[in-house]
Amino acid sequence: MARRTRAEMEETRATLLAVARQVFTATGYADASMDDLTARAGLTRGALYHHFGDKQGLLAAVVAQIDGEMDERLRAISERADTPWEGFRERCRAYLRMALEPEIQRIVLRDARAVLGGVPMAEEQHCIASMRGLIERSAIVGVDAEALARMVHGSLTEAVLWIAAGEEGETRLEQADATLDLLLGNLSPGI
Repeated sequence: MARRTRAEMEETRATLLAVARQVFTATGYADASMDDLTARAGLTRGALYHHFGDKQGLLAAVVAQIDGEMDERLRAISERADTPWEGFRERCRAYLRMALEPEIQRIVLRDARAVLGGVPMAEEQHCIASMRGLIERSAIVGVDAEALARMVHGSLTEAVLWIAAGEEGETRLEQADATLDLLLGNLSPGI
């Protein structure tokens, strides 16, 4: 049997991730069978095992991929803002809105929590560090940037789970957005 090239291996991995994202979004992790995933990808179970270990490993890789994309989107929002504080506030609002996106809602906010116990700690720490940097550049008077980043991150995490969990997601998003404005409106940057 001929040995596969690195490019072929990367293509196989990318195909499995793309198919898994589609299937997990459409049917959810629990109802996605490994046979269906590999058949749709035109690959074998062996390919899935080789690249991800098992279905749970595939889910973890999909979550990491989506989380990276979410981070890129949020970073772009922060960078486009006129001030770091505006970037911070817009980033928080955008994160709340992401809770209604079907792929994020199903895979990251529902299945990842149920199967993997949530988003890995390293990704949460990266998010908190990013938020802390924006807060520090905003020079908010009398507030510890680390504490505020952790408080807001925790509040946002609970809010997106709440938005994603109910059929009244749009209403919950409006309520969370208004509450976010109240919470952050009491802080004023020193710049």
